[in-house]
Amino acid sequence: MIQRAAPAYIRKLFRFSSPHLQVECRYYTAEVATSLRPCAYSDDEECPVVDWDKLGFGFMPTDYMYITKNSDVAGNFEQGQLNRYENIQLSPSAGVLNYGQGLFEGTKAYRQDNGGLSLFRPRENAIRMQIGAERMCMPYPSTDQFVDAVKQTALANKRWIPPPGKGSLYIRPLLFGSGSILGLAPAPEYTFLVYASPVGNYFKEGTAPLNLYVDEDFHRASRGGAGGVKSITNYAPVLRAIRNARERGFSDVLYLDSVNKKYIEEVSSCNIFLVKGKVISTPIACGTILEGVTRKSIMDIAIDHGYQVEERLIEADELISADEVFCTGTAVGVAPVGSITYKGQRIEYKIRSELVCKKLYSTLVGIQKGHIEDKRDWIVDIE
Repeated sequence: MIQRAAPAYIRKLFRFSSPHLQVECRYYTAEVATSLRPCAYSDDEECPVVDWDKLGFGFMPTDYMYITKNSDVAGNFEQGQLNRYENIQLSPSAGVLNYGQGLFEGTKAYRQDNGGLSLFRPRENAIRMQIGAERMCMPYPSTDQFVDAVKQTALANKRWIPPPGKGSLYIRPLLFGSGSILGLAPAPEYTFLVYASPVGNYFKEGTAPLNLYVDEDFHRASRGGAGGVKSITNYAPVLRAIRNARERGFSDVLYLDSVNKKYIEEVSSCNIFLVKGKVISTPIACGTILEGVTRKSIMDIAIDHGYQVEERLIEADELISADEVFCTGTAVGVAPVGSITYKGQRIEYKIRSELVCKKLYSTLVGIQKGHIEDKRDWIVDIE
């Protein structure tokens, strides 16, 4: 648990080190960081030179990152620190490098129209990391420590949060085995790190409808595996399938289940929904599908709008009769699907101004920006 610092502007400069990780750090609490000007603790110019209108989903280094490591055999994490964004030093025998013992999360900080800064459901990300850590045999930060770390990172980099409507600050918490290990076993030491980057639209198409390809040869996850948690091991295996699809002009790949090879599961980086009349269906999360925070939010919003929401097994053949298909994710937001190619057949979907996904997304964005009342306490104000 993070202890509160004395009410000083900046705690002393010190060296945070372990046999495999050495970085120079300054520690700020979220309370102290809140009172600071946009770059009061930065040597950089106050306003970064960024063309916010051309902001995509590429990495852009910001000023600070948060870092801590577990301090005892019980798995408790030390009080975290903010330090300048920089490379970290790892042993070649670190558990994450040898056995892929690592997780990541993704959440966003938003600049609202009134100038305030907020996060969207960060506790959900903390809980999901804890579930993933249990699966991967790793200790994990408490929910409060996770949320406080995200707050600190957002505040330390607040000059990089785009203006309202121009994007967001994507915040990437990492948890990985940093201790040395040779035999196949959990690492003896773990690092929790949070960094950030301003981002715009995830897909190069921007807000244009996506064109998906159903790949019957590659599978994203299998039963009994780690497909239901945000393990780093889930993502490199799909790179080949994505590359193949994009070389053929598709936006991304929609995967089938690995057992029956007939039920849709999810896209490489996001969840998927089908709309038929007043029923919205999404594949059931049963260990091979990541339960996205945006997915859960859209399901709640859809119910509020009077739709029946189903989590179930969805056969790929049902794609043909769907009125509408859309994808959701923290990075993606809510993206309409214009076509899906399955077994050589291209299924086209009408893109209308009254799309269900646009209505649901409008509500989601309205809540995030403070235009619509937040009745579920999803928004966490940080300034």
